[in-house]
Amino acid sequence: MLAKSDRVTDLVQLLTPEGERIDHPGYPFEISAEEARALFRDMTLVRRLDLEAMALQRQGELGLWAPLLGQEAAQIGTARALRPEDFVFPSYREHGFAYCRGIPPANLLELWRCTSYSGWDAEKFRMAGYTLVIGAHTLQAVGYAMGVQRDGAAEAVLACFGDGATSQGDVNEAFVWAAAQNAPVVFLCQNNHWAISAPTETQARVPIYRRAAGFGFPGVRVDGNDVFASLAVARTALERARAGEGPTLIEADTYRMSAHTSSDDPKRYRADAEVEEWRLKDPIERLRLYLTKNELAGEDFFTALDAEADELGARVRAECRALPDPDPREMFDHVYADAHAQLAEERAAFLAYLDTFAD
Repeated sequence: MLAKSDRVTDLVQLLTPEGERIDHPGYPFEISAEEARALFRDMTLVRRLDLEAMALQRQGELGLWAPLLGQEAAQIGTARALRPEDFVFPSYREHGFAYCRGIPPANLLELWRCTSYSGWDAEKFRMAGYTLVIGAHTLQAVGYAMGVQRDGAAEAVLACFGDGATSQGDVNEAFVWAAAQNAPVVFLCQNNHWAISAPTETQARVPIYRRAAGFGFPGVRVDGNDVFASLAVARTALERARAGEGPTLIEADTYRMSAHTSSDDPKRYRADAEVEEWRLKDPIERLRLYLTKNELAGEDFFTALDAEADELGARVRAECRALPDPDPREMFDHVYADAHAQLAEERAAFLAYLDTFAD
C-alpha cells in the first residue's frame, strides 16, 4: 500500500482546494481573468453534458455511459494545452477532450446510443474514436507519434488512460517503444483511484508517475482537480514532445465521483465518506472560489453560464432522441477494405434471418 508521504510527494499544484493561487518553481504560470472564466465555462458545460448523458442512459435512451464527474479539470486543463494540429488518442471517458476538440454532442452520443460505429471524423477533429479495449490505443498512439516524427511534423500526440490501464501489457509496451524511439507522445494517466472496483493501492506500490523513470523518460504528478496545474504541466510536456525531447508520463491525481459506468454500483466497494472527502476538492467549485475571491467573475457571469448549461442540456436531450436508427445491414460495410468470403457468408446468413421478420 502507498505510504501517505508517497501520495503527496511531488504533487504539482497551483490552485488549492480553497481557491488560493500558489506558485510552483517548476511551472511558472500566468492566466488572465478571461482565460480563467473560459476554463470555468468549459468545465461547467462538460459536466452538464455528462450529467445529461447519464440521465439519458437511465431513461433508456443510451445503451451505456461512462461518466467523468470529478475529472473535469484534468481533462479540460490538458485539452486546452493542445494545439489544433496535435492528435488525441482517448479511452472511453474523455468527454472533456471531445468537447474541446469541437466534436458535436450528437456525434459523441451516437456511439453510446449504438447508432454509429465511430461517431466522428478522427482526422477532422484530430481525435481518434473511443477505445473500450483497455490500454490498446496507447500502442496506436506511439505508432502514430513515430509516424509524426518521421514526417518531421511539429505535432504532439496525447494518449489518455486510467490507472487501471497501467496494469495492462499494452501500456507498458507503449512506454518501451516511446522511450526507445524518443516519440513525441504524452501519456496522460487520469488516476481516479478506482479501476472499476479495484483501488489503485492494489495495483501500484509506488505512485504511478514514478514508473516513467524505469522506461527512461520523465514522469510528473499533478493535482488533477486543479485546472491551472493540469494546463501548466500538460503545456510543458507537449512542448517537450514537439521539440523532439521525447515522451512524458503525467499522472493526474483526481477522483471518479460517480460510477465507473452506468452499469456499475460504486456503493458496493467504496465508502460514502471517501466520496464526500473528494467532493470537498471538486475542481469546478475550486475554480469558482478563485474567481469570486479575486472578484474575477460576478453573479451575472454565473447566472448566464447556468442558462447556457440549461440550453446545452435541452439540446443534448433533443439531439440524442432525434438520432436515426441505423440500418442493421450496414454493420458489414466497413469491416474490411475489400471483399471477404467469410464476411460475405455471414452477411448473407444475417440478411436471411432478417427476412424472417418481413410481413
